[in-house]
Amino acid sequence: MGMPVDDLIKRSGIGRDHAKTVTFLPEPEPREVWATIFSVDDHVVEPPDIFDGRFSARFADDAPRVIETDDGGQAWLWQDQVLPNVGFNAVAGRPSEELSFEPTRFEHMRRGAWDVKARLHDMDLGGIWASVCFPSFLPGFVGQRLSLWPKDDALAKAAVRAYNSWHLEAWCRADPDRFVPQQIAYLRDAEEAAAEIRSNAALGFKAVTFSEAPFKLGLPTIHSGYWDPFFAACEETETVICLHVGSAGETPTTSPDAPPMVIGQLFAASGLIYAVDWLYSGVPVRFPKIKICMSEGGIGWVPGVIDRIENIRERDIVSDGSVDAELFRRNFWFCALNEPSGFRSVDVIGVDNILIESDYPHSDSTWPDTQPLLERHLAGLSIEEQRKICWQNATTLFGHTTPPSSLP
Repeated sequence: MGMPVDDLIKRSGIGRDHAKTVTFLPEPEPREVWATIFSVDDHVVEPPDIFDGRFSARFADDAPRVIETDDGGQAWLWQDQVLPNVGFNAVAGRPSEELSFEPTRFEHMRRGAWDVKARLHDMDLGGIWASVCFPSFLPGFVGQRLSLWPKDDALAKAAVRAYNSWHLEAWCRADPDRFVPQQIAYLRDAEEAAAEIRSNAALGFKAVTFSEAPFKLGLPTIHSGYWDPFFAACEETETVICLHVGSAGETPTTSPDAPPMVIGQLFAASGLIYAVDWLYSGVPVRFPKIKICMSEGGIGWVPGVIDRIENIRERDIVSDGSVDAELFRRNFWFCALNEPSGFRSVDVIGVDNILIESDYPHSDSTWPDTQPLLERHLAGLSIEEQRKICWQNATTLFGHTTPPSSLP
């Protein structure tokens, strides 16, 4: 059972009251740099000028825009629908009692949530060398609102290209050494999606955010073969497919009246469920060089899945033998946020398959204390293992620039 993200925001006990007092904690002191940190899961809140000049004259009047609401908030207006949450949990730098799915105004966020110069400043404060940034509430984590909402195919493609051009030119090129260009996919047609992947790879894009369960968005499943042209283009161009938790438009839950903390505890269950779904879909078998990153899915569940893979294979239970633990490690990477127990299973997961995320600017974020947290959590590992997990694996996976100086 899953709960749509839009319904989750409305749940009692998860608050989004923009009229309450907004408090910012004192500006943090720069954290001591213990290691070079490459965060493979952060988010950018779409700034109000994101689409300025990026739509052709034909569609200029149709571009998403920020409006002021009657109740004092700000909202995105797109395809005659009002999306009231401009910030979507962009609460970094706010006290814990104010953490929610707010804010509904840009000035209620740290500027680093949506301004790239301020983001680089906050990355420096927290000791984050490089970052992969996902979209926020306007596009959705995989750009589904831009790609699927318009009735006009040409408008949908214009919206997807406008977002991608902004992300590359305005965000990532502000400091190419610090950001990995990640595109949203064109979801309306697999062949056209493949063409966009190839075109964007030539421009410098290294990753694409794609739905962990496209059927939840009303699209063909990954088992159907429909998406194979897209997967082939990703394999050919070495474009990493990032499957972010919640990219199916919902989060796991249990009974309809379960309290909000049940949802919070089960958030990473999407990582387990859909990693298994993709593993047995045949996609990694048909495309042996494809790269799949389970973004914000955690690592604690991975050893159990590996044990189960081997149990099924050895007993030949509903399996053709094509899937084993080595295939899992060959094609999948996993992201750790705040998981000291997970790091005690490095030898099972595979040290080359573990990445770090800081999840800025969300309430789960380790910012600004990612450095001291990882120093504690990785203390029992060798320097070589620490280096791989902190930055080297991500640099290799995304084909990104090697840091000018690397610690540990």
